[in-house]
Amino acid sequence: MTCGFDQKTNTTLESMSAELAFNRSQDVDYGVAQEVAPGIRRIVANNPGPYTFLGTNTYLVGCGEIAVIDPGPADERHLKAIAGAILGERLTHILVTHSHRDHCDGARALQALAGGEIAAFGPTGTPRGAGAPGLGDGFVDQSFVPDRRLEDGDTVRGPGFALDVLHMPGHAPDHLCFALVGKRTVFTGDHVMGWNTTAIAPPEGNLAQFLASLERLMQRHDKIFLPAHGGRIQTPQRVVKAYIMHRKWREQTILACLDDGVGTIPRIVERLYGTLDAGLKEAAALSVLAHLEHLINREIVTAEGPADWLSASYLRPSSSPS
Repeated sequence: MTCGFDQKTNTTLESMSAELAFNRSQDVDYGVAQEVAPGIRRIVANNPGPYTFLGTNTYLVGCGEIAVIDPGPADERHLKAIAGAILGERLTHILVTHSHRDHCDGARALQALAGGEIAAFGPTGTPRGAGAPGLGDGFVDQSFVPDRRLEDGDTVRGPGFALDVLHMPGHAPDHLCFALVGKRTVFTGDHVMGWNTTAIAPPEGNLAQFLASLERLMQRHDKIFLPAHGGRIQTPQRVVKAYIMHRKWREQTILACLDDGVGTIPRIVERLYGTLDAGLKEAAALSVLAHLEHLINREIVTAEGPADWLSASYLRPSSSPS
C-alpha cells in the first residue's frame, strides 16, 4: 500500500489548492447593521487583525424577536451598536459558535445590556489553547460557561427563526455551526471562511476532526455560508471541497519535505512558508504540527528525539513507500 499520491493526483491537488481563491476586497462600516440576507443583519466588530481579518461578524437573526450569533469581543462600542440595532425588539438568544475571545467575550456584557439567554457548546473537558510562543491559551476563554449548553442535533427556536445546531469540531473542540432551517443558510463561525483557510492549532485544533466536519458539510445542500470573518460564501460546496483538497495538498508537501530529509517543524515551515510574515509563522508551525499528528495517527510518519514538538525529528518509516 502506498502512502502517497501519483503524479496525476498531485497535479490535481495542486490545481485544486490554486482554486482556493479568497475574497479580501470587501469594505466594512463598523458599528452599522447591514442586511446580508432576508431577515439577517450583520454588524462587524472593529477588531481587525491577522487572525480576524476585518473583524468579527455579529449576526442578528429574525425580526421582532432576535437571536444574536457571536456577540464578538468585549468592545463597548460594538456591543452598544448591537443593542442599538435591535432597539424596540426583544433579544431572546445570544449564540456563541466557540469560546475564542473574539467570539464570546462580549456575551455577558451584551446580556446585561439587552437580555437574552447565552447558548453554546460549553466546556469540553479537553486540553485547550495552542502550544506556541506568542499564542498560548490567551485567545481561549477557558472559564466560559453558557446559560444553556447546546448539543449536535438541537434546534434553537424563536417566533421567526429556527436554527439547527451542528457540532463541527476541528478549529476548536466546542465549535458549533448554526443552520437556518428552510433557508439553506449556515452560519459557519471559523469553520469555513471566505477570506482565508481555517487555523488548526493543536491541542485546540484537531485536523482529523476538522476534515470529518468538512465532509459532513459536503453532504448538505446549502446555498449560502455566513462566516464569522469575511464576506458571505455563495458557492459553499465548492469552497468546502477546495478546503479538503488544500489540506490533502499540504499533507503531500509535508511528506515531500520528509522525503528530502527536512524533518523538523522549523525547517518545514521555512521551506513551505519562507515568505510568510514572521508574526504568522507560529500559526504555520502549529498547522504543520496538526498535519504531522494526523500522519502519525495513521502510522504514515513517526517522531523521534525530544518530546518538544518543535525539536523532534519527523520521518517516514522505511516500511512506508514514498
